Amino acid sequence: MNNFEFHNPVKIVFGEGSIAKISELIPKNAKIMMLYGGGSIKNNGVYDQVIQALDTFSYIEFGGIEPNPKYETMMEALHIARKENIDYLLAVGGGSVIDGTKFLSAALCIDENEDPWEILQGKIEVKNGVPLSCILTLPATGTEMNPNSVISRKSTQEKLSFGSPFVMPKFSILDPKTVASLPERQIANGIGDAFIHVMEQYLTVPKNTPLQDRWAEGVLKTLIEEGPKVIENKNDYEAAANFMWSATMALNGILSRGCVEDWSTHVIGHELTALYNIDHARTLSIILPGNMNVRRNVKGDKIAQYGERVWGITEGSKDERIDATIAKTVAFFKALGLETRLSDCNLEEDTCKLVADRLEQRGVINFGEKGDINHGVITAILKDRL
Repeated sequence: MNNFEFHNPVKIVFGEGSIAKISELIPKNAKIMMLYGGGSIKNNGVYDQVIQALDTFSYIEFGGIEPNPKYETMMEALHIARKENIDYLLAVGGGSVIDGTKFLSAALCIDENEDPWEILQGKIEVKNGVPLSCILTLPATGTEMNPNSVISRKSTQEKLSFGSPFVMPKFSILDPKTVASLPERQIANGIGDAFIHVMEQYLTVPKNTPLQDRWAEGVLKTLIEEGPKVIENKNDYEAAANFMWSATMALNGILSRGCVEDWSTHVIGHELTALYNIDHARTLSIILPGNMNVRRNVKGDKIAQYGERVWGITEGSKDERIDATIAKTVAFFKALGLETRLSDCNLEEDTCKLVADRLEQRGVINFGEKGDINHGVITAILKDRL
């Protein structure tokens, strides 16, 4: 096991009716900006619960944050937040709203003459953040309990990320009842996203981390068991609760401590979203099987372990077990309604070189758990999914 440090300060308030507790958790003298997405919270009762809880607070609203939050939109929010002297941010929504709010938190603390995009380029070190908290309405990304944020820039077709402990939420409200109002597509995306978050941390190389492996396998098996129940019946509170907590646990840092991580599926998938606006989770469900197949020389031992412990695959040669495990994974994604090939999104072979070229031009090479992913490997992974 590798050496590590671990500290997660996010307070989780979980369960039905927990939204009302924000009135006890936000500082009374805070000047709040409440941020949300396309307005679904106004149709499912969440907005009314939040407004009631904020009755005695000073706050303004900023809506319209898109899926894959746009840099341009968050710059509008930044302008307003600076003008109104906002000192507390409340994100009400899914991962996109929370990620956008984290970026805003960091951007509010840099000099007004600096370019906030440089936070995402790694040119500006995040040294502070405006306090923020979350009300999660869509289980998926785990951003409600981690320091990460991903932002897309429409003008340049880029999707970049940053992470900082200064933008971790002070608290996050998780009410599984919010799942009942979600479209089936978003639930499927959330299940797939959480599943592949685990895989990026688990499906790498053996590192004598048996406890972390079994935690990861437990989250994967729970998503396999509970995810379809939620899709079948969004009002199944217990299944929704298990799904929501699994998505949070998938990326709050605990599964990967002391482990070797990958994240190459995300790196490649982000390019597909930036170029073609494909749902984030669906880029991952396309790329992961190709990553497993092309890089079986790196991932083979863990693929075999995953196949045995999660899917019960024990028969055949190692390559046969790997093939069967990839097939089971693809079948699971398909059962959720997720795409698993580029052709499912009407993308053809020219996409493979285009994505590899873009990453190489930005210097994104030699990544993955072994540092072996270059232009040729990226192209091979994508061609595997045509």
